[in-house]
Amino acid sequence: MDLRQLRNLVALAEHGGFVRAADAVNLSQPAFSRSIQTLERDLGCRLVDREARELRLTGQGRLVLEHARRLLAGARALSNEVAQYNGLDVGSLVFGCGPAPAIQLVPDAIAGFIDRYPKIALDFRVDNWERLAELLKVEEIEFFVGDIRPFVHDPAYQVQALRERRGCFFCRPGHPLAGPAPVTLAELLRYPLLGPRLPLEMRRGMAQLTGCDDFVASLECEHFSSLLRIVEQSDAIGMAPAYALQERVAAGALQPLRLRELAQAPASLRLRYGLVARAGRALSPAAEAMFEALLEADRRTPEPAA
Repeated sequence: MDLRQLRNLVALAEHGGFVRAADAVNLSQPAFSRSIQTLERDLGCRLVDREARELRLTGQGRLVLEHARRLLAGARALSNEVAQYNGLDVGSLVFGCGPAPAIQLVPDAIAGFIDRYPKIALDFRVDNWERLAELLKVEEIEFFVGDIRPFVHDPAYQVQALRERRGCFFCRPGHPLAGPAPVTLAELLRYPLLGPRLPLEMRRGMAQLTGCDDFVASLECEHFSSLLRIVEQSDAIGMAPAYALQERVAAGALQPLRLRELAQAPASLRLRYGLVARAGRALSPAAEAMFEALLEADRRTPEPAA
């Protein structure tokens, strides 16, 4: 068993067929098939159900796939960290962030990072906190920036808190609810609500305020620019961190809404961002440098007045 065989198994699972997977790894189809067969022989088990109409891994195949991804991620991390040992003049960093931090905080941090370390290749994935946790678990990302509440008491993670942020509802100018007067939740809930997937604690807090069993947006959208465009062209109400809307509010493109029930927002409705990594896993030099850039960007980002 070697890393090339494991890479081929991962490619097979990701591309769903021998021909497409062989093309992806630049092998002929017979050579690719022999690689999978050799891995099966070395492990003493069948990894692929060849009798199924569509490609399907066996139970052992799924187990080997999970370990293969971890081993490949570990090999990449080893090579990357050794390359960075004598300075950040080479290497790469893959990390994730939630849709709200991707609006301003992470881009501001990346701008400062690439000025200092222009030779480090960056790849950051924007997704909801549940998917980011899955990517962190299989070591496809080194850390992520998001709401820390699901992770802060879990010993499997190490967490570095950032500043708490205030969330708000917003609409387009000219919306029936637009204006200086506060609105009620009942008035707000007459319109579709758009926003990213909320952490469980925030959903519970909003459900208590609205008297519902649960609180879920009419449309969950992890792509913030799409969310803004929808709100600007419809009567939908958006949900976002207040600081992320400042430029659009100043330009007159959006208007934050003041809710009577949220005059004194409970702690559960504030956004608790932070940096989440695997416990017991040393960060690469590039990740440590990005941590510092994120902390610095967080300190520079003001919180608008309520």
